[in-house]
Amino acid sequence: MIAAAFPCLAPGKATAGAWPIEPGRTQLIAKYERTHADEGYDPDGVLVTVGHRRDELLSVFVEHGVTPRLTLQGKVGVTRGHDRWVDYEGRGPIEAGVRWTVRRDDRSSLALYVGAGEAGKGRNAGYATPGQGSLDLEARVLYGRSGVWRGRQVFVDLQAARLKRQGLADETRFDTTVGVRPAKRWLVMAQTYAGRTDRGEVGARWVKSEVSVVRAVGDWSVQAGWRDTVTGREVARDRGVLLSLWRQL
Repeated sequence: MIAAAFPCLAPGKATAGAWPIEPGRTQLIAKYERTHADEGYDPDGVLVTVGHRRDELLSVFVEHGVTPRLTLQGKVGVTRGHDRWVDYEGRGPIEAGVRWTVRRDDRSSLALYVGAGEAGKGRNAGYATPGQGSLDLEARVLYGRSGVWRGRQVFVDLQAARLKRQGLADETRFDTTVGVRPAKRWLVMAQTYAGRTDRGEVGARWVKSEVSVVRAVGDWSVQAGWRDTVTGREVARDRGVLLSLWRQL
């Protein structure tokens, strides 16, 4: 899955994943994510002790504007980690797709995304063992709206996705982001990633919460945040840090 990035961090603009990249412009995001888990949610959603596991991912996400409506995007990376049964290291998932802006005005944007992904050596789903999975096909609807609240620039980004997965259960996902710019070069974001699988009487379910701060420094932007799995079923309580460098060319 590719979660659409936040393409414009220039002071004075607050846009989110539903907005297109300007034609001829490219955005790069290099991200390091490290999560760990010693607990997990059982089929009743109760936290229980599990074997320690750690997952790390270093990835590069790219967006390129082709036309005022069409944006290409892709992601590659490397990953490593371990749990009580296995250590792994190698290529992360490869993802590619296109985002088409259906409607846009000064304050809002509605877009559709379709793409595909090839599983990597690591954990291709939070509930899966490392290396499990193959080809993913994804369709996603994205809606973003920006505005001003108490003199601060704000935005909200809402996304719903359906994934058809080979080697893993099909999934439905819902992602939300709320962002506020408290000062000219600062952006604070609160994000939620929720989903569930189709397979089984219970199936895996999860809600992950992420809070991060972005600071613009010249042509670069630096992001630091914390992620936690706040509730779920049949998933580990993964939590940890993320660090990103953003650059638009």
